[in-house]
Amino acid sequence: MGDSAVEIAGLVREYRLGAQTVRALDGIDLTIEAGQFVSIVGQSGAGKSTLLHILGALDVPDEGSVSVDGNDITRLTEREQSEFRLHRVGFIFQFFNLQPTLSAWENVAVPKLLSGVTTRRAKPDAMRLLDSVGLGHRADHRPSELSGGQMQRVAVARSLIMKPPLILADEPSGNLDSSTGAEIIGLLTDLAHDAADRRTVVMVTHNADAAESTDRIITIRDGRIADNKSLTGQVPN
Repeated sequence: MGDSAVEIAGLVREYRLGAQTVRALDGIDLTIEAGQFVSIVGQSGAGKSTLLHILGALDVPDEGSVSVDGNDITRLTEREQSEFRLHRVGFIFQFFNLQPTLSAWENVAVPKLLSGVTTRRAKPDAMRLLDSVGLGHRADHRPSELSGGQMQRVAVARSLIMKPPLILADEPSGNLDSSTGAEIIGLLTDLAHDAADRRTVVMVTHNADAAESTDRIITIRDGRIADNKSLTGQVPN
């Protein structure tokens, strides 16, 4: 595939629940190469979402390091974390996280607007991305006027507006019917494998079919990697 996009070493994350300490991640070591579509699977509470949140600088570990494109994001200040989330990561969530009062193209443009780009300048990029996910004709519709699959397509387009090298998807097909969910997984596959502008895609999922559509399945059990299976014939790290 190429150079490593993500390097995780000795990752530990603990939480306090009353008098009890819960180790959500217990010494994770993992390498993800640029352009891979990786799924993270495991039972609820295994540590999947905790790992995804740390990759997106939404949480910080108690021990270990996470390097994205050679930069250790665990050492960033809060302001640097915000900049990293805005410019280097695209997020896709199970429940879409769209602004209900904004149109589809305005929702796609939100990250650009947050970075200081004017609405007039942001709109062409937003429209282009909506076209790329087959929703150019719904650009002026609000989320309440869109189906679940259409809302998730808007969310995919929004995740791309800043041209981030890393896409993090948390149960992106979990709130969709099987056919629509498969379409969303297909979009994510295309993002990772686009030869001209490939991205690294990391997806947490409970959906076995979705996981089998990725390049690699990483199974987490009790905060540790229990299995690391390549579906492309390459030896995983």
